[in-house]
Formats: sequence, structure tokens, C-alpha cells
Amino acid sequence: MRKQLRIALISEHASPLAASGGVDSGGQNVYVAQVARQLAKAGHAVDVLTRRDDDRTPTVTHMCPGVRVIQIDAGPPCFIPKEAMLPYMDAFTDACESLMRHGVSYDIVHANFFMSGLVAMRLKERLQLPYVVTFHALGLVRREHQKQADAFPPERVQIEREVAMHADAIIAECPQDEIDLERLYDVQPQHMRMVPCGFDSGEFGPMGREMARRLTGLSPNEFIILQLGRMVPRKGVDNVIQALAYLPEHMPARLVVVGGEAAEPDEERTPEIGRLRRVAQACGVADKVSFVGRRLRPELRAYYAASNVFVTTPWYEPFGITPLEAMACGIPVIASAVGGLQYSVTDGVTGQLVPSKDPVALAQALERLHANPRLAQAMGRAGMRRVRALFTWEGVSQQLMDVYEEVLSAEPLPLAHPVPSAGQSAIAIHRFTN
Repeated sequence: MRKQLRIALISEHASPLAASGGVDSGGQNVYVAQVARQLAKAGHAVDVLTRRDDDRTPTVTHMCPGVRVIQIDAGPPCFIPKEAMLPYMDAFTDACESLMRHGVSYDIVHANFFMSGLVAMRLKERLQLPYVVTFHALGLVRREHQKQADAFPPERVQIEREVAMHADAIIAECPQDEIDLERLYDVQPQHMRMVPCGFDSGEFGPMGREMARRLTGLSPNEFIILQLGRMVPRKGVDNVIQALAYLPEHMPARLVVVGGEAAEPDEERTPEIGRLRRVAQACGVADKVSFVGRRLRPELRAYYAASNVFVTTPWYEPFGITPLEAMACGIPVIASAVGGLQYSVTDGVTGQLVPSKDPVALAQALERLHANPRLAQAMGRAGMRRVRALFTWEGVSQQLMDVYEEVLSAEPLPLAHPVPSAGQSAIAIHRFTN
């Protein structure tokens, strides 16, 4: 029987309490929430430490039995883009240290993203607390694809190198992640453990298409192409819109775009919607694109099930949870052949991989599925089998526990050299008891 652990999940910008679909709210929020839930179900005590971005939020929220979300005071209690959050990590570190010295004693820290990794690295120096890190995205990979559009500070890459060097283990989410860590950051294979993302079998599963379309208000006669996720340029929604212009005129296709900062498609709150509408108008397909705004998690299953195909063609994607959710609902997936999508989507079996930024290739893949409904159904069934076998959150948490136990049973990995001081920050932190 496994020892019960007290685990700190640090996720500075991605709170498990945040609504998904916003600019800074997506896969990492889901990952942290689901990992915390599953670890708690297995009997462990889990605290998620996240930056307070609203002064109305309670300092401690009991998310579910065994999981607390603790708001850490670091910087103003309002939304700050993650690209501008690094200066507040000194205060975040000091607040976490105060919590751990005077309130809660943890067995291990699991850091999520490079800034949380920075915090974990400093805590390790001060408290000898082991940590593992999931980067979720890597600065050098982001630079390769976004170039000047990357708004993160240049210090990010050096921080990632330091965090990787001092981590007791690095969680790679897919084979491409392992390749990138070794190629760009000189991480040795023995220092990495591959653990993918997952889907919630309680949330996502097959549903009759006719019922799903009634629930979503979608036409029963159109070929529905679904795009769901964060509304940012790198997700490549414009590529999907452009592909509509290359489809045959007789093909009754409609692109349904789910995501944004509000339940209604508000261009002021989500400028990307305005940009995409202009792209659709320029391509002459505005009448074939429906923006529906953000939808709550319980509503997503019906949107997946109502679609004929789920499409995601980002420029790059460290992993991508939405394709797993689509496959869990029995829907074939067309994805760009980048990052983790190359691992989750089996080309020709559960869907099709296409080049990113290639609307012609995407249109050809869409036309093929429209012309071969039996093939689409077979791909949907294959996708369900694949995600149930490899990508459940239950399985993910078990694999993470294997990594935690391996770290805790090994000799602690010492710091190669002292970590720069986090500085003296004036902060107030509540005391918490075990």
C-alpha cells in the first residue's frame, strides 16, 4: 500500500478554479485540477498554490475532499498576463516559504510552468524540499514558432535551464517534449519521465449526435467542424477558416468556434474573435463560421458529440487536451503534425495529421471525412479505444505517483550552486494548520 503524501502543486498563473477557454486559462488549469483530484482520490493531501488575482477570492478554497486551493499574495490582486508575472515570483516564493515554515509541511512539490519551477527551485534551496516539474511549454520551442510575437521576458530560457538542472525529475508530456528537452536544454534522458495529459471519463463520452445537436442548437443537416479552446493566434483558428474556402461548394460545412472570455462572442473582451471574423469575411466564408463564446465544462461534451470532426491546427502544441476529449466522445480528429498532437492522434487511425498553416491540406482532409462517413466512424471508435487505454486522468495520476515515490526513495539531488536570492518582499500570509 502506498504511503499517503502531502503534495504541493504550484501553478502560479493557472488556477484550477478558473473557467477554461480564456486567454490565460486552458490546458494547464485542467491538468492541475484533474491531477489534484485524482491524487486526493488515492488518499493523498493536496494543496494547489496559485497567485491571488481577485481580492474577493477566499484565501483557502476546499475544491473537493482532500484538495485545497491556496491563494498566494504576490503582486496586485487582479489579472496579470502570465508574460508579465515574473517580477512577482520573489513575493510568491517568500509567501510559500512562510506557509511551509509556519503552517504546512509537504513531502514533495510538483511545479507547473517555468515560473512555478523557479519558486520550487528556491524552496528546495531554503527548505531542502524535493520537486518535480512539468513545463507545459518551453521558451525555446515557443521562440522557434512565435519569434518576435513571444512576449515572455528573455530570462525565461535561463530560468528553465536552471529549473531543469536542479529538479529531482522532469515530467515530459510526450515524446516530442522529451526530444525538445534533450535537444534544446541538454536534459539527460534518465532525468526525464514521460507522463501524458488525460481526459475525464466522467465528463466525456459518446452521445447521440441528434441529441447533441438539439442541446447545442446546431443544424441536423450540416457537416459540423468543431474548434474549441483558447482564443489566441497560435491556435491556428484562422487556418481552419481559410480551409473552408477550399471546400467544394456543395459541401454543407459549418465551423463552430467555442472559446473566449465571455459566454457571448464579445470582440471587445476577446479581440481574437474580431480578427478571425475579418479573416472569414476576407475569405468569403463568414456565413459558414459560428462563434458561440465560452462554454462551461459540463456543456462541452454536447459540442464534441454534435460535431462530425474536431479540428486543431496550432503552430505548435506542447500537448493538447482537447483532442483527447474529442476522441473520448467518439469524434475523429484532424490536427497539425506538431508537438504532442503527433502522439495523441494516430495518423490514419484516430484521425489525420496535416501540416500547420496549410489550409489546402486541411480542406482535403475534411473533404475526405465528409465523403467517407464510415471511415469517420471507424476513426471515432479507434480514438475512444486509444484514450481509454492511454490517457485517463486516473492513469496519469498513478504514473505521477510512481515518479514522486521514485524521487522520495532516491538520494536527494543537490543544488549544483546557490540559487539567486528571491529578495525581501513585504507580504502577509495566513497561517495554515495541518
